[in-house]
Amino acid sequence: MMPALLRWLEERTGIPGAVRRVFGEDIPASAGWAQVIGSVVLFLFFIQVFTGVLLAFNYAPTPGEAYHSLNYIMREVAGGRMVRGLHHWGSSLMIGAVVLHMIQVFLYGAYRKPREATWMVGVTLFLITLGFGLTGYLLPWDNRAYWGTVVTTQIAGQAPLAGGYIRKLLGATDGVGAVTFAHFYALHTTLLPILAFLLVALHVSLVKRHGVAPAPFDDRPKRKFFPEQVFKDACAIFAVFAVLFFLAAVAGAPLERLADPTDTTHIPRPEWYFLFLFETLKFLRGTAERIGSVLLPTLAVGLLFAVPFLDRSRLRPVSERMFAIATVALSLIAGVSLTVAAVVTAPRSAGPDPEALSSATSAIVSGARIFAANGCGNCHSINGVGGTLAPSLNGVSQRHSREWIAQHLRDPKSQTPGTIMPPFNFSAQDRDLLIAYLSSLPSR
Repeated sequence: MMPALLRWLEERTGIPGAVRRVFGEDIPASAGWAQVIGSVVLFLFFIQVFTGVLLAFNYAPTPGEAYHSLNYIMREVAGGRMVRGLHHWGSSLMIGAVVLHMIQVFLYGAYRKPREATWMVGVTLFLITLGFGLTGYLLPWDNRAYWGTVVTTQIAGQAPLAGGYIRKLLGATDGVGAVTFAHFYALHTTLLPILAFLLVALHVSLVKRHGVAPAPFDDRPKRKFFPEQVFKDACAIFAVFAVLFFLAAVAGAPLERLADPTDTTHIPRPEWYFLFLFETLKFLRGTAERIGSVLLPTLAVGLLFAVPFLDRSRLRPVSERMFAIATVALSLIAGVSLTVAAVVTAPRSAGPDPEALSSATSAIVSGARIFAANGCGNCHSINGVGGTLAPSLNGVSQRHSREWIAQHLRDPKSQTPGTIMPPFNFSAQDRDLLIAYLSSLPSR
């Protein structure tokens, strides 16, 4: 009965033959454990897709409701805490696995002719993976997500010429709010997945077309993908899933309190894979800040794309590729050192550390602290949080000029007759910081 079913499937779909061709593919005799990382990355990608779909069944894609829906998923839905933990930690493991895969390909020189396009598609997939991490960061809509996104969008807006367009793409022209959330959600669940599926298919097809890169001077007879390499891939995938399952079960996924733009006690921190860049900005202040936030990352990405065309050295074993080894070692030392420094020097007391923020973000956070310290939230609300005695301050910068706001702070009755708001004799610096914060608020 089974052979008849397989013949039927072969005639109608060709699937059994395709499976046989995949498992019967010839691979170099030198292929081994180093080549399992690509399969791990593919496995983690499908884990992210699967858990993301499961979360979407109970997730409400609007600010505020998103937070409450995640609480519901984690407390009420059967297996919800585990699914969210798998999705959260899976993103970190996937980024780490992609980096390891790129290091392995770089050290082996597997980007050489005719595999240049394979390498460049892989670099693009790496950027898309970071994009998934960036856009997914805001979706819990807790304090951690809100303030981390404030930092990110401020840094992205520093790009020369393109900064304004990037902030429009992210929906952060008027600050982080409902529009930002909608843009991040659309990017995370629609645009990036489509691009990822297309590029994964292209990357795999290019690998199939050119084959796994053999070790230099490997002239031994090729062997089949099944069973030896399949066994190694399966072992690696099982080990990674065991780690992922442990993290999801024991550590879970963090969810702080509901996003509050008036919370001056929160310390904005990005995810671990952006901490090295976050730490770099401490050394580059003022006009030099764009060097760390824009120029250096752009140069790094450009160099990654150009690697196949810059490396014209002769083919050599990994142990003899000293320049490649030194490049990877120095990059890892720099990245790990900056990341560790960011973790070790993270302020433990209440209130953001201005030295840990970009100058633009530091001004906004300082303005938020002034807003809270003077009890402005007792009368005014922001994003639905605060008092109702006075108008909401969302979009105040679209309704009034900075000069109007400054005069209103000095003499409220001159701008709004009959108001019960008292005058505030701020210093010029505090007034400018408070206006910078109010100007960063979203329109709704």
